[in-house]
Amino acid sequence: VGDIVGASGSLRRTNKGELSVDCDTLAVLTKAVRPLPDKWHGLTDTETRYRKRYVDLIANRGSMDTLRKRAVCVSAVRTFLEERGFIELETPVLEAMAGGAEARPFQTHHNALDMPLTLRIATELHLKRMVVGGFERVFELGRVFRNEGISTRHNPEFTSVELYQAYADYEDMMAITEQMVAHCAERVCGMTSIDYQGQPIDLAPPFRRAAMHDLVREACGVDFRAPELLEDRDAAAAAAAAALEAAGAPPRDVRAAAAAPTAGHALNEVFESLVEPTLVQPTFVTCHPVEISPLAKPHRSLPGATERFELFVVGRELANAFSELTDPVEQRRRMQAQVASHAAKRAAAKGDVELAYDVSVDDDFLEALEYGMPPPRGGGVGGGRGDPV
Repeated sequence: VGDIVGASGSLRRTNKGELSVDCDTLAVLTKAVRPLPDKWHGLTDTETRYRKRYVDLIANRGSMDTLRKRAVCVSAVRTFLEERGFIELETPVLEAMAGGAEARPFQTHHNALDMPLTLRIATELHLKRMVVGGFERVFELGRVFRNEGISTRHNPEFTSVELYQAYADYEDMMAITEQMVAHCAERVCGMTSIDYQGQPIDLAPPFRRAAMHDLVREACGVDFRAPELLEDRDAAAAAAAAALEAAGAPPRDVRAAAAAPTAGHALNEVFESLVEPTLVQPTFVTCHPVEISPLAKPHRSLPGATERFELFVVGRELANAFSELTDPVEQRRRMQAQVASHAAKRAAAKGDVELAYDVSVDDDFLEALEYGMPPPRGGGVGGGRGDPV
């Protein structure tokens, strides 16, 4: 069982209509020297399935179907963007400084140049440099790497698509994102209504839109837009910790909220713990605090908030995008604040390896902004996050 054979002869159909070969010659093309998994029970050991994907593909046709659907999805994304005038570019995988997200990078060393390098954690900053250079619609489908925990929701290596369009804002980005998600669902599943673990999911636009602070207020009754919390880090952190404790959140979440370096971080801790898991149907969460959105443009009508959104489906973040910040002076201030915030979180975490990395100001990117970047919208979709959906 498992040998690959070649047969030659004439084709015919049996009485039951099965296409068959009247065999004249039969030859063994490849001899299988290892036994295949049990025909009826297949390959059930999870560790073996993950480490030996080739055996998994032979034994489990569902795994083959998943990879085929993923290939269709990637092709659909590329076609969708190209039909709308976006140009696909390739940006560096090896970088002197990891940027575009806050995540622990993989580190390596370039022997010829005798310098440390990191694998990219996002493609954002290099694509923005292309917008500065004159490309008004760009995207990249590529692998990014984050040296963090591994689970069914996070993988150290995953595919993302990031796209940027000049002279547009986050409202335009929400529209193109929901259209792209619906397009991929139709290409892969033949419809926009899908089933996920027994739960019907409607991916037809328009998706629900809700501000982060409104969702948190509905979940725990605390209004983080109130002046006494918006402008007071200590009060916001205390309110967040109390709300999480009252809701029965894990002690780690309560401690993280109490140690939040800013009022915006405190709001985000409550959102991630209480609200995020409840967002089953597609939902654009908007109006993120400026403290957790260092690359986003300030909101035009909400002080302290940004023109940013995240798309959640079945409790998972599928996309993150915003109207891009183009002011180099404000961008430097935001990056410096991000460095300070990360240092505070790292100190409070007391040796947590997830935070054991440095965050730096990217002076080269700031110099690019000083040449003038057309106001773009931009964002990314994590392929590994959307595949399960």
